[in-house]
Amino acid sequence: MTNDDPQTQTPDNSLPPEPPFLEFPVEVERDDSIVGRAFLWSTLAIVLAGTIGGVTVWRMSIKPKPAELKTPLAKAQVRERSSVPIPNMPFEDITESAGIQFVHENGAAGEKLLPESMGGGVAFLDYDGDNDPDILFVNSCRWPWDGRPASSTPTMALYRNDGDCKFTDVTRDAGLDLTFYGQGVAVGDFDNDGDVDLFLTAVGQNKLLRNDGSKFVDVSTTAGVAGSPKQWSTSCGFVDYDNDGDLDLFVCNYVKWTREFDKGQPFTLTGGERGYGRPQDFPGTYPYLYRNEGNGTFTEVSDTAGLRIRNPVRNEIYAGKSLGVTFADFDSDGWIDIAVANDTVQNFLFHNQQDGMFAEKAIERGVAFDQQGQARGAMGIDVARIRNSDHVAIVIGNFANEMSALYVASGKSMQFNDEAIATGLGPQTRLELTFGTLFADVDLDGRLDIVAANGHLENEINKVQASQFYEQPPHFFWNCGPESRTEFAPVPSEKCGSGFLKRMVGRGAAIADIDGDGDLDVLFGATGSKPRLLRNDQKLENHWLRLDVSGVHGSRSAIGARIELQTESGKMQSQVMPTRGYLSQSELIVTFGLGKQDKITSVTVTWPTGEKKTIDAPAVDQVLKVAP
Repeated sequence: MTNDDPQTQTPDNSLPPEPPFLEFPVEVERDDSIVGRAFLWSTLAIVLAGTIGGVTVWRMSIKPKPAELKTPLAKAQVRERSSVPIPNMPFEDITESAGIQFVHENGAAGEKLLPESMGGGVAFLDYDGDNDPDILFVNSCRWPWDGRPASSTPTMALYRNDGDCKFTDVTRDAGLDLTFYGQGVAVGDFDNDGDVDLFLTAVGQNKLLRNDGSKFVDVSTTAGVAGSPKQWSTSCGFVDYDNDGDLDLFVCNYVKWTREFDKGQPFTLTGGERGYGRPQDFPGTYPYLYRNEGNGTFTEVSDTAGLRIRNPVRNEIYAGKSLGVTFADFDSDGWIDIAVANDTVQNFLFHNQQDGMFAEKAIERGVAFDQQGQARGAMGIDVARIRNSDHVAIVIGNFANEMSALYVASGKSMQFNDEAIATGLGPQTRLELTFGTLFADVDLDGRLDIVAANGHLENEINKVQASQFYEQPPHFFWNCGPESRTEFAPVPSEKCGSGFLKRMVGRGAAIADIDGDGDLDVLFGATGSKPRLLRNDQKLENHWLRLDVSGVHGSRSAIGARIELQTESGKMQSQVMPTRGYLSQSELIVTFGLGKQDKITSVTVTWPTGEKKTIDAPAVDQVLKVAP
């Protein structure tokens, strides 16, 4: 809900006073840098011109010797594409046949308010404990001032997995027939009672929904996590950042927004028509970090934890404009770190200091900007150990006409380089506006591929940019392996099915095995339209192993647990991390593709509490349950 809704006017005494709403762009540091660069280039131009003039006079004063070309110049060549054939990995769009009737409501009614362009979170979760993934859609709603007649009231939507790729709408029975301007979702067992709970973000106050036997109860206020009614929260996730055995909660906040300020800005598309606003014109903010006190309540500690990053030029301005978040132990020290995708300002990399505090390291570690030192419009984010090595990679989906980023670091160094161009990913992602982006081994060959949801903000963008469209095809990049000249190749429709690449206004993205056949199916959320559920129908006969490492004590969801799988050909690593992509959550079970390997040497699981367990020679092609 927004400030205009009287239901959101309850004061939040647990939070510090809001900073003043500043009616000027927050990217002061970017403006100053532009001026500085202009001065620098002007000075260099003057010096260069003087140097060229002096050299010209000197060369004219001497008689040149004829040049002798001893070696002929080689002709320019186009780098060869990979000769590794892309396998058949067909997906079938089963949204309708599965019984999913959900349509996202974004409230758009002609005013073109920025939140209307951003929603569409989705989640896979086993809410009823029957060991198959159910589906949650996060809905928004019409604005309180919208006087248009409505045939129904939009709510969240929960679909129970009934097997055989059929789903039943159980929203009302589960207590999720809630109406508010929702954005994102987090899934985790915050009270350690054995079932998964939900946290939903919103434009306005957020909601913590406790699972009481497949029925969700709103405990936001008593738990202390509702947040400010003036805040706009986006992606979120449960994580045990302090290794005390219970799940804490991280919540991204985007920009300081009100309807009045949005409408007061001269956002135009063409010919005087109103367009959706730029984030540059809204002040930034900071995330929430809620520490779990173990008694059903949380304490907001973002300030003392060092997460409130301020503008280096104007200290009264907060620098964050956060849309995506994921968690990983980047330096393998046993403590979870936090990676945040920011829109039009630098990304954040919060390094866990092991004492309840974080140090922001994005600039010095190489993940803050692009290769030219510029901030991008970052949306979704994911992290994984790639190349069956200690290399850790962060993939970030960026705005239209900006390449997706692929920051890669070796081992425990936490020193990243953007390898998007070198791997072939970057040039193929420049055109689309990418939101939810995920690593997933689609064909189970043991190499991580990349899928992503795409879609523009502006439904009339084609009027001003001929190359841009509101609806855009999702991305599917196959990992070609070490034999290829490029690591990632776009998969054509004849290899993945026309249903996968059909255009949509994509936002959230999540993966899970919905039909129990071992491979990963894909769910794309959308804003103001229908989602897309894609069943993976590949028949490549590659082997696999799926790990369920949820515990019976400590953090029962096992979020953040590290898994190492050893085979004759090497080591594979992954982690339990549902918070991936954009506004969304994937399943808690971890999938390893094995290719043609039919034997595993060992599997070792290390839980966030430090407990470790090794299973020798487990059978392949199964869901293996490992408890501490």
